[in-house]
Amino acid sequence: MELRDAVEADAGRLADLTDSPRDVMRNLVHDRTVRVAEQGEEIVGFVSYDARTRTVHVTQIEGEPDAFPTLLEEPLGFARAEGMAVEMLVPDGEPEVEDAAIAAGFEETGSGPRFEGRPTTRLRTEQP
Repeated sequence: MELRDAVEADAGRLADLTDSPRDVMRNLVHDRTVRVAEQGEEIVGFVSYDARTRTVHVTQIEGEPDAFPTLLEEPLGFARAEGMAVEMLVPDGEPEVEDAAIAAGFEETGSGPRFEGRPTTRLRTEQP
């Protein structure tokens, strides 16, 4: 599995992974740090994140569950280099994401806001 920065041309595949409009994914590529995981020539997942006030916020992670550990290393590595914490919200019903995050060192810190009507769990890890 190879990781690279997302480019605007990836918006169609990212839209397919998220059931979102292509223009929303194009904006995501421009507004956030977005890394894609490729298996061969196919994008199998992506992670988007941004940094604010001493915390890196994972804003989205999608794709094949096997890619999640590798994708989560991207915001975690950035946070380690900058001495920041990492936080993410996981919508209920996405155990593969939550399991990968906990395996990567995240801990549940309570419930988060509802997202598209779904409850979320807040996960956080402090980086050394």
